[in-house]
Amino acid sequence: MTTTGTSRTVHEAAADRYFEAWNARGAEARAKAVAAAWTEGGTYTDPLADVAGHEGVAAVIAAAHEQFPGFFFRPLGAVDGHHGIVRFGWELVSEADGSAPVAGFDVVELDEDGRIRSVHGFLDRVPMSS
Repeated sequence: MTTTGTSRTVHEAAADRYFEAWNARGAEARAKAVAAAWTEGGTYTDPLADVAGHEGVAAVIAAAHEQFPGFFFRPLGAVDGHHGIVRFGWELVSEADGSAPVAGFDVVELDEDGRIRSVHGFLDRVPMSS
């Protein structure tokens, strides 16, 4: 599903909505962004979480913001996709100093409307615990 010109592909649009959800501040904004990005029964799985449904996904995002206050998620590199599969890298960035202690890579399955059915996340860089 490639487009020409400045149009976004379905894959890029899905990644945009994904990052909007992960960067939403506050429970109401987060719930709205998750509902826009994920299907009703959509899943999110990474080494630290395995949840389903809008409430489960929103809870994982809220927990990340609690653990890393003052941080935001940004894409790392280009979004790649074919058929209903998307892959992209990301990093968690400090608003204060621009450091990015956490980075990862996600593989996302979309439904026919371009909403997320499932996310399979991988952590490539994590802070050392003391």
